[in-house]
Amino acid sequence: MSKINDLGIAKLIYDGKTTELPVFEGSEHEKAVDIRALRKETGMITYDPGFVNTGCCKSDVTYIDGEKGILRYRGYDINDLAEKCEFIDVAYLLVHGALPNEKQHAEFSSNLNLHSLLHEDMRHFFDAYPDHAHPMATLSAMAVSLSTFYPELDDISLQENIDYKVTRLLSKLRTAAAFSFKKSIGHPIVYPKRSLKYCENFLNMMFWNPVNDYEVDPVLAKALNKLLILHADHEQNCSASVVKMVGSAGANLYASISAGICALWGPLHGGANQHVIEMLQRILTEDEGDVHRIIERAKDKNDPFRLMGVGHRVYKSYDPRAKVAKQMCKDVLATMGVNDPLVDLAQKLEEAVLADDYFAERSLYPNIDFYTGLTYRAMGIPTNMFTVMFAIGRMPGWIAQWLEMREDPHGRIGRPRQIYTGHAQRPVI
Repeated sequence: MSKINDLGIAKLIYDGKTTELPVFEGSEHEKAVDIRALRKETGMITYDPGFVNTGCCKSDVTYIDGEKGILRYRGYDINDLAEKCEFIDVAYLLVHGALPNEKQHAEFSSNLNLHSLLHEDMRHFFDAYPDHAHPMATLSAMAVSLSTFYPELDDISLQENIDYKVTRLLSKLRTAAAFSFKKSIGHPIVYPKRSLKYCENFLNMMFWNPVNDYEVDPVLAKALNKLLILHADHEQNCSASVVKMVGSAGANLYASISAGICALWGPLHGGANQHVIEMLQRILTEDEGDVHRIIERAKDKNDPFRLMGVGHRVYKSYDPRAKVAKQMCKDVLATMGVNDPLVDLAQKLEEAVLADDYFAERSLYPNIDFYTGLTYRAMGIPTNMFTVMFAIGRMPGWIAQWLEMREDPHGRIGRPRQIYTGHAQRPVI
């Protein structure tokens, strides 16, 4: 559980009045000023666009130090987890607070298999979507639709049979994602198989068909496990905040997750890995792969061009997830024997960014999105499915954050304030 140390009092002096505000410290020595009484005591609020300096909760799920490039889930370093664990172990960790033992792993895995089928009526939903429908739109709709098929999730006791509810979401949305891909290419739907593990099952549902005798490559299954682990949680990011904001109104988990999927879809959030690939394709075709020109455009404040996959709101050093993703990308490319001009271009672009003082001075480094799209592309996953992969990975983090929000004794419905800048009162004439 969260460790909080009281550090004393901060004083705000305004208009001759001194207001005392408590100061406390978290388990990793992050300091915060408690401003819950600020408006009551002073009539003022804080102004913080994007909530860059605003802590919305106390949490023991994920710790990030952006300056040092640290990311930990429940105290475990991301590199350790990616190297030694399966994705379902990390999902269990995020939801329960501890890694599973052998028995817990087996039960969790069994539940994932048990709940992997979609209700047959839901399967027919896919017939109503056009072939060109974006998979994120389909995934969001399927997530909220689950609440109509399984309304018992609204039970008062969320901790009772929590694995039943968690594994249902993790499994059914993985199946829905694979079904949406099959629908988009006009192939028959492939059902999950009992004999396959979580990531192997997804790859099989994506790529098996009656005429190709597809077999899951262990290197690709390992890569997918790692990529999903890297995405499993990331503290109070945009989509997690949306999940919690919706949940704070009392909405059920399915509705909250559906909202998080929509937030993740944005190009400045989960959609960035798709936009990295699209950017590289444009550079290759429209700019003839001229990396020097692209770097200069990125540095020109009058040029609307944006270098996708470089820089991060939180990390002011190298994204720790990017190191793992970069190596994973190399392993997959070597295994698949892929000769992709986009990969060569990406490597040249990365070298140019790391060698340029302009980016170093602004703490702009390649982030995880710079590599994941290239890896998924090499695995045969289409560009419009990249954000779906992100969503599948982020599911346990959203669930953990939602559960923590529901159990927070200080939790309240999310309701930010504003500074009004419109007209003062005026008469209707």
